[in-house]
Amino acid sequence: MKILKKILIILAIIIVIPFIVALFVKKDFVSEAELTINRPKQEVFEYIKYIKNQDNFGVWQLSDPDMKTTSEGTDGTVGFKYSWDGKKTGKGSQAITNIVDGERMESSLDFGFGEPVKGYFILKEISPDETSVTWGIEGKSPYPWNFFGLFMNMNNDFEVGLKNLKTILEK
Repeated sequence: MKILKKILIILAIIIVIPFIVALFVKKDFVSEAELTINRPKQEVFEYIKYIKNQDNFGVWQLSDPDMKTTSEGTDGTVGFKYSWDGKKTGKGSQAITNIVDGERMESSLDFGFGEPVKGYFILKEISPDETSVTWGIEGKSPYPWNFFGLFMNMNNDFEVGLKNLKTILEK
């Protein structure tokens, strides 16, 4: 009986600790990566402003080829909404919220829990044939999900996606 009681106490501590730690972990997060693509800024922008093109370079889309997608509106314009449902990617949606022609594209990403987060592409001209592209996401993780922010880092996913984008655009 004493062993069972000790096991239950240890299990309770293991379960409670993440909830306590989450009280002290920040809820705001930002993940992003930046890469230079050897193409003119407007040419890069004309590709990245279409959410459906992320199917060709996004790590998450490429990891789940059986993912089912639907869309509403005109891709590349404010208000366009792209939804997905997949085994690896889960269920969610992305809607274009702001476009500054040649400069940036912003979207609202809804993963089905918590508040939607902001996704973005920011382009800067380095030279007439070189463009710096920053791809990122920022938002808030609700308690207790913010605990997982200690272990999650999407920067690498954005880096790989940008390398895929670079390969596509520099062909």
